[in-house]
Amino acid sequence: MIVMKFGGTSVGNAERLKKVADIVINHPGEKPIVVLSAMAKVTEMLIEGTKAAERGDEETFYEIHEKLREKHLGVIHDLKLGASLEREIKNLLEKILNLWEAIEALGEVTPRALDLISSMGERLIVRIFADYLRSLQVPARSFDADEFVVTTDTHGNACPIFSDSVELFNRKVMPWIKEGGLAVITGFMGKSRSGRVTTLGRGGSDLTATFIGSLVNAREVWIWTDVDGVMTADPRVVPEARSLKELSFVEVAELSYYGAKVMHPRSLLPVLEKNIPVRIRNTFNPGFPGTIISKQTKEQKGIVKSITYIKDLTLLNVTGRGMLGIPGIAARVFKTVSEKGANILMISQSSSEQNICFVVKKHEAQNLVDSLKKEFELEIYRRDIEGVEKLDDVAIISVVGAGMRGTPGIAGKVFTITGKNGINVIAIAQGSSEFNISFVVEGKDAERAVVALHRELIES
Repeated sequence: MIVMKFGGTSVGNAERLKKVADIVINHPGEKPIVVLSAMAKVTEMLIEGTKAAERGDEETFYEIHEKLREKHLGVIHDLKLGASLEREIKNLLEKILNLWEAIEALGEVTPRALDLISSMGERLIVRIFADYLRSLQVPARSFDADEFVVTTDTHGNACPIFSDSVELFNRKVMPWIKEGGLAVITGFMGKSRSGRVTTLGRGGSDLTATFIGSLVNAREVWIWTDVDGVMTADPRVVPEARSLKELSFVEVAELSYYGAKVMHPRSLLPVLEKNIPVRIRNTFNPGFPGTIISKQTKEQKGIVKSITYIKDLTLLNVTGRGMLGIPGIAARVFKTVSEKGANILMISQSSSEQNICFVVKKHEAQNLVDSLKKEFELEIYRRDIEGVEKLDDVAIISVVGAGMRGTPGIAGKVFTITGKNGINVIAIAQGSSEFNISFVVEGKDAERAVVALHRELIES
């Protein structure tokens, strides 16, 4: 059995839904289980409308509601679907408007309400697509994942629970599949043990697909998107970038963490445990095999698989000679960062323990500087710590490949290339796995560094 997930761009309009239907219908053998994201931009529109309702901006959320109505009813019209579906979609759209009006009246939105509203895009599209398949004489039925995906209570970033979900899936969905029916399932959502709708956060629909893959012990999970698999670099920066034939789960985790348009690492956990391969394919180029992601790949010594980067970051540096040998400084730094809910993207510490530097998103930086100065107020007064320095507009470059492990000279090559191209490296980090070398450069140098590294480490 194959689980196929289609992203927002793949289901963005009537013509694209027709392409998706062709892929699903023409799949040889057993019917796939289909997981859908909301149509492109719909989830963002739902969140924007919710924020407008919270601040009492009725004009904005009514305008967004009308756009949602036009978008979905337009697809129904273009696909020549029936009046009963149109009534069902109108009822769901009306529910969204009622929720926004209630939020406007209260003047606030709870995480629970935001999750319910955010999940509506998937609910809308699965009903439309299942109805379209039925119009093509395919026995299809839509399922809302909150009927059987049981999750933790963390609104906005919930985790599915296998032991609670498998029995529900087998009872509610599997009978339809065993009868020869095609299941079309909402991505991105679930329901907590207390019965509240939750959403799964970034990469949520991918996580739904891999989780369902683990529930049914799928042969593979296919993630259909708008690119030919995972690329050796961002093709907008490096036109010579090409699709990779295979990657390991570890390599994908490294790439996605550092900005590549790949699956979120959390989405790989359900299939990693059962060693179910994941294939990234292009809806608009269905004949291309894409990239297969599995537990282990054929490692080639010295091979760099891909180069990625993240811009608009800030490097923070806690420095001072008085830090030398004093236990607990790093713990206090990271405790402060954690309390502010910031995400550290990279850490580097000198062996002398006289400085700790780390990289965060630019918009989080100033708040962290203020908090760290307050935390170390006494140490700064005593001159044990000289202060907290902030360097804006930096980027992290990441060079990834399992074949780098144990291969002498890879780091030397990387930094020879940057030096030869006049690119200053500000900080360096490499994990003990040796799958990844990451370093910080000025933001203005990031794309030039990626091009140079790709040319010499991959193209050559």
